[in-house]
Amino acid sequence: MGMLLSTPIEPSIARREAGAAGFCPEPDSREASAISVHIERNLGVAMRDGTILATDVYLPVGEDGTGAWPTLLVRTPYDRTAPDREAEASWFCQRGYAVVVQDCRGRFASEGHFRLGRGEAEDGYDTVEWAAAEPWSSGRVGTMGTSYLAWVQSALATLNPPHLAAMWVHEGVANGLHESVRQGGAFELRWMGWAFYGAATDPRLDQEPRRRLSRLDLRDYLSWALPRPGSTPLRLSPTYEAWYWEYLTSGTAGPLWAERGANVEKYYDEHADVPTVYSGGWYDSYTRATIRNFLGLRTRKSAPQFLFMGPWTHGGQEPLHTYAGDIDLGPEAAVDFLDLELRFFNRFLKDEPGEDVPPVRYFLMGGGSGARRTDGRLDHGGAWRASESWPPAGAHPRRFYLAESGALRDTPPGEEGVQTYTYHPRNPVPTVGGNLSFLKYIWPLPDHMEEVAVTTRLTQVSPIGGQDQRTGPDLFGARPPYGGLESRPDVLTYATAPLQEEVVLAGPITVTLHVSTDGPDTDFTAKLVDWYPPSADYPDGYALNIMDGICRLRFRDGFVEERFLTPGEVVRATINLYPSANRFVHGHRIRLDVSSSNFPRFDVNSNTGEPVGQARTVRPALQRIYTGPAHPSVLELTVL
Repeated sequence: MGMLLSTPIEPSIARREAGAAGFCPEPDSREASAISVHIERNLGVAMRDGTILATDVYLPVGEDGTGAWPTLLVRTPYDRTAPDREAEASWFCQRGYAVVVQDCRGRFASEGHFRLGRGEAEDGYDTVEWAAAEPWSSGRVGTMGTSYLAWVQSALATLNPPHLAAMWVHEGVANGLHESVRQGGAFELRWMGWAFYGAATDPRLDQEPRRRLSRLDLRDYLSWALPRPGSTPLRLSPTYEAWYWEYLTSGTAGPLWAERGANVEKYYDEHADVPTVYSGGWYDSYTRATIRNFLGLRTRKSAPQFLFMGPWTHGGQEPLHTYAGDIDLGPEAAVDFLDLELRFFNRFLKDEPGEDVPPVRYFLMGGGSGARRTDGRLDHGGAWRASESWPPAGAHPRRFYLAESGALRDTPPGEEGVQTYTYHPRNPVPTVGGNLSFLKYIWPLPDHMEEVAVTTRLTQVSPIGGQDQRTGPDLFGARPPYGGLESRPDVLTYATAPLQEEVVLAGPITVTLHVSTDGPDTDFTAKLVDWYPPSADYPDGYALNIMDGICRLRFRDGFVEERFLTPGEVVRATINLYPSANRFVHGHRIRLDVSSSNFPRFDVNSNTGEPVGQARTVRPALQRIYTGPAHPSVLELTVL
């Protein structure tokens, strides 16, 4: 490995003295000592291949003067100088930490080219070891961050840096082939949105190409036929177009999915053995990945591993909210992560006494009044629970069998049945809420308008989190007649009778369907719904999405190879929905919606068997769902 250097990127560095204008404001209500902040800006840290990464270092001054401080590392593709990043770093600095904030390779002021998930392990390792060797560091380094800032943490941990001492990984990847990038063989189109955003902020481009890219509207390119390389202005940023296309078209196991930054699970045995919190949300893009990492590493490592699952959507600020989309979870749902992170790092980087906490803390959604709040959201409610394990002790599978009549029952139907529908790829079922994150378009500007920062113009394509499963004219991809998704001819709805006693979900959710189609390939989707009865506030009831999933039939037997179908062949399709925790209360109904699309959450299957992501023709598909003793189709919940 080459020498690691700490050198200015600019010929000179304008260092600000502690307390100068532009620094962190006075500490908030949480107690802080008389420590002020000194920032070393625009340091260049050389990686093993000589690439220089832009780095800022926040150093505590005051109290004891200078010293060696436990160190926190944040590596980001979203601009290390962003106000929220600076505020967070200063806050921890004032509480006795040296904080290192670095632009990832190829992002903003760092050299090199950005490739999603590539090189982050090596760059992170090198930065940890550089920081630990600096005179201002105690040699104990912790990492923190959300989303891609969590990806890079787990990636570097697979190389086991000697001075890595603790991690708080919020909403990060585990195995991108199995979830978070692809799911059930389908592609999460949020990564198309991320590629468009990344290209518009690509520091390698001149001003005019960036201006053009910052005026692209992702919605213009979202359809059943996704654009090929060179067919959109994304070609102006070849690096971003290349990695997006690679992830879109890589449906089977291969070199991409062996990368440490894209498949942490593959390297669990090599992963650092340090205290770690894995945190996430039930409506996050990384729900299953968060739990996968906790379970996979807890059994392999001696250091304590913690799981912390809230009811939130995606993002580092979401835990401060009591809501997720159109539902409110009650005052308990809001959590101050800064305070929790501080206590965690104080315990494991400073050896301060800390309270014993259970390995698992999770938010059980449900149990609210069901009324419409003054802010317009449904009062769904919920409460925190603690456990020694996940799923919690006593959890067990409970099966609900699909019946031709549309019922969900505890016992299998006595007779064989079949239901059919036609799936048209040109009219996919629109996405209404769920585990979305960067499915965002850049709000367009007229050419004559002055530039407005891309980050301030990012807007969700589809609603996120919990939503009533209804369409309207403002919903992307929706067509008249509008109304409940259950009224569409290409959605089969199965439901229990109104519950006489509550059902408490806390764990994995699996749907097993026996199906056939009339072509070589197609998709089947499943969505679990907490179906509220009609009320004064919601005369038609409220169909709250809890979790969804998808299975691309060519991948029904795994991702080693594609297996196409013979028309009419009956096969088993297993749809592994993300896990969740929800209380289905008395009078509600457990509902399962089955269809063949959920767009633009996932890419659309053309039913033709063409290579994934590259379809140029389309055909309708006649779909059949089989039920009965010989071909049971089952919803399996993990319940308490």
